[in-house]
Amino acid sequence: MLTHLSLLLADTAASANGEGNGEGNGNGEDGPALDMLGETFEKTDLIPGWGVLFAGILLGLIVGRIASMALKKLDARLTAQGRHISATAARDAANPLSLVLLTIGLTAGLVNVHMTEEVRELVHAVLSLFYIGAVGWFLYNLVDLVELAMRRMTERSGSQLSVQLVPLVRRALRIFLIVILVLFVAENVFGQDITAWIAGLGLFGLAVALAAQDSIKNLIGSVTVLLDHPFAVGDRVVFDGTDGFVEELGFRSTKVRTFTGHLITIPNMKFIDGTIENVSARPFLRRMLDVTITYDTPPEKVDQAVQIIKDILADEEMVAPFNLEERPPRVYFNDYNAASLNISVAYWYFLDESQGRDWWGFLQYNDEFNRRLFRAFADAGIDFAFPTQTLHLANDDDRQLAVRLLQNNEADAATAR
Repeated sequence: MLTHLSLLLADTAASANGEGNGEGNGNGEDGPALDMLGETFEKTDLIPGWGVLFAGILLGLIVGRIASMALKKLDARLTAQGRHISATAARDAANPLSLVLLTIGLTAGLVNVHMTEEVRELVHAVLSLFYIGAVGWFLYNLVDLVELAMRRMTERSGSQLSVQLVPLVRRALRIFLIVILVLFVAENVFGQDITAWIAGLGLFGLAVALAAQDSIKNLIGSVTVLLDHPFAVGDRVVFDGTDGFVEELGFRSTKVRTFTGHLITIPNMKFIDGTIENVSARPFLRRMLDVTITYDTPPEKVDQAVQIIKDILADEEMVAPFNLEERPPRVYFNDYNAASLNISVAYWYFLDESQGRDWWGFLQYNDEFNRRLFRAFADAGIDFAFPTQTLHLANDDDRQLAVRLLQNNEADAATAR
């Protein structure tokens, strides 16, 4: 097609220059381009030829405009009904359909127009370009459906990175469609060999990839975070020694605010093979507590101490954050320490932000448990143990040493004799 078009333009320009100089083409005849155009006008009748062509173009424009307006009205009606996907599809098809109908009218109108073989091939190529352009235009618009679907996904995930990634994906898809369309038209309409083009694009892409490999890794890390959802903005995460709350998710990096107020920037490529601990994703908080009491506590008091702790955790107010079926609280007299008797306590505080059961609620719960336990042990006369060394004196009436008892026994024996 390019060959025919260039020959026609060159011959037309040469003929025009020759006429302007008062010269012909050397033998008194017009150029091939003017000959073909003259033959087309001479052998095409006015009514069945040019009249039908004009009618076809006019009818294509009218029907295309009607179809476009109908689809736009359908778009408005579907949007009002909340059917956004169907509405988007109707809106995207409006203008490409108008171009298709115009091309159909043009194709039908050219049936009675006399054309040489070269002109016919040129017209056929132009009409093919119109049809391919209409299909490409429609596919280009259909990227809106992909964007709409991705936005719905991002609304459910609540990820700021997802919101930022949607426009990037939309532009990438549209650029990809344009490149594919250009290559398809170049090979199938203009008859060009696109092998060299593809090789050039490959070398260019390789050079860009080598120059920006870190940026590409960060982008892949962003996609990994988007697809896996290991965390979201506002989550507390622990990663590579950093403990804090996620403030921003970007294409290149993620910003984390630590408990000391410092802002840490982490490149997204580190998330590809790193271990991320999402503290905010935990369903509950566990407390492991060792309640220690003194060694001189009588056995019945030890039993009483265990029961006091069980009663506190079974109270109506204290049991509310528990899931007794999955993880009931555990209380055991489990060990003899070096300076105390040990009672092991474990309970699981299930989180529920709607009821204020978060980290601060967990601390408040622990505070209430500690106060109740302290008062209950004080009322029962149970002493908490602490690391001590006990020294028993010989004159201590409560704890007599064996040496003093031995001396008294020997004195009593001597008196008896």
